[in-house]
Amino acid sequence: MFTGIIWGVGQIAALDRRGGETRFTVRPGFALADYALGESIAVNGVCLTVETFGDGWFTAYASAETMSVTNLGAQRVSSTVNLERALAMGDRLGGHLVSGHVDCLAEVLSVRQAGQSKIYRLGFPSTFAAQVISKGSVALDGISLTVNDCGQDYLEVNIIPATQRETTISGWTPGQRVNMETDVIGKYVQRMLSPWNEGRPQPASSSITPDFLKEHGF
Repeated sequence: MFTGIIWGVGQIAALDRRGGETRFTVRPGFALADYALGESIAVNGVCLTVETFGDGWFTAYASAETMSVTNLGAQRVSSTVNLERALAMGDRLGGHLVSGHVDCLAEVLSVRQAGQSKIYRLGFPSTFAAQVISKGSVALDGISLTVNDCGQDYLEVNIIPATQRETTISGWTPGQRVNMETDVIGKYVQRMLSPWNEGRPQPASSSITPDFLKEHGF
């Protein structure tokens, strides 16, 4: 699990593509020591496993499934990505619970200035609308953000100066696609309620029709 509070950005140093799969070599742009083999690191909000590491770099593998549903396939050598190590028990939960399992790709529709902040509007598949609520949480490229406004197929987030400085979001422009993960708690609530909603008894259709009444002398 993660919190969506980005530790810093890193750079893709090398790509080893084999069919639909890719092995990434990433160089964090900040001090990242005491790696552990098999630990989870979120790269643009995608939970990846550290396979090997050295002084100032680590490698991680992304399956064909991961490459097909995230924006990792759009990354190139020298691309900048957001990085976050997994949440440790007892750490402060500064953002919200983020699993690192991307739900869909959202597209940046517009960017506008609002004082020192910037407001980003993003479009996303309407099938996820029930999991996005105003003042709720969403992770975009791994960044924990509050939804300012939303509709059936869009949401808006307000990006403060600190987030613009410390993440890749300052480089987002209209047309760019970013990884989107909806609130994990909202997913569970929706899943728990869906059998009740689907199984609610519907009004039974009556066999008493005008033709039935005429046939029986009414």
